[in-house]
Amino acid sequence: MALRREPHVLVVGGSDSSGGAGIARDLETISSIGVRTCLAVTALTVQTHDAVLEILHSPPSLVADQMRAALQANEVAAIKIGMLGTAETIAAVAAVLRENRQVPAVLDPVLASTSGRALLQAAAIAVMKRDLMPLCCLVTPNLPELAHLIGSELAVDEDDALRQGQRLLAAGPQALLIKGGHASGLRSTDILLRSDHEPIHVDTPRLATSMRGTGCILASAIAAHLAKAKPLEDCVRESKRVVFATFQRNGAE
Repeated sequence: MALRREPHVLVVGGSDSSGGAGIARDLETISSIGVRTCLAVTALTVQTHDAVLEILHSPPSLVADQMRAALQANEVAAIKIGMLGTAETIAAVAAVLRENRQVPAVLDPVLASTSGRALLQAAAIAVMKRDLMPLCCLVTPNLPELAHLIGSELAVDEDDALRQGQRLLAAGPQALLIKGGHASGLRSTDILLRSDHEPIHVDTPRLATSMRGTGCILASAIAAHLAKAKPLEDCVRESKRVVFATFQRNGAE
């Protein structure tokens, strides 16, 4: 079948019944860029736009089996990883990535919902850093996630964020994208860090609106552009524009 030969992004993450985040946002974003998707669902959640009411985690073996089936069925050119929930699921996902090192993986380290509910067990953070991040070509934390991942206070300025980012980069990911949505100022600036490159700043005007699922949109767009074999820096720049355009549409609605 021709469909099998088209590049796909394998989306690994949790559902969101409100449609505001999670795999609903992932599929919407990747499809808008013209890339096909396949799925491994890590959790079912009951959510509104204001709260996470219930979470049912998928068995880790089922997550791994979904990933392997998707990889067998399709030409997977990139993997986007979102909500994982437990240390056991992280270990299962890492095992599949080790079997498929040729496929670039983008990790959005989902630690909590916008409403503040924890979406990753505290004990799982160390496992994510040790077993999963070294297998990813890019990790995309926002400022609160970055601080939490290294056990520090929230960065007070860009220099502080860069220092924190360098510490997390030492955990093994090939690249880190520090998202600036939680910072202040007229520009929303993300910083791409790689051990063998100078930091690259990618910014857009900061809009006076809010929207759920922006982390999902950004990481999914990057994965979709990677599936088209674009260089990482180009993927980041084009994906930042996707988020900005989505923000503009959201503000106009």
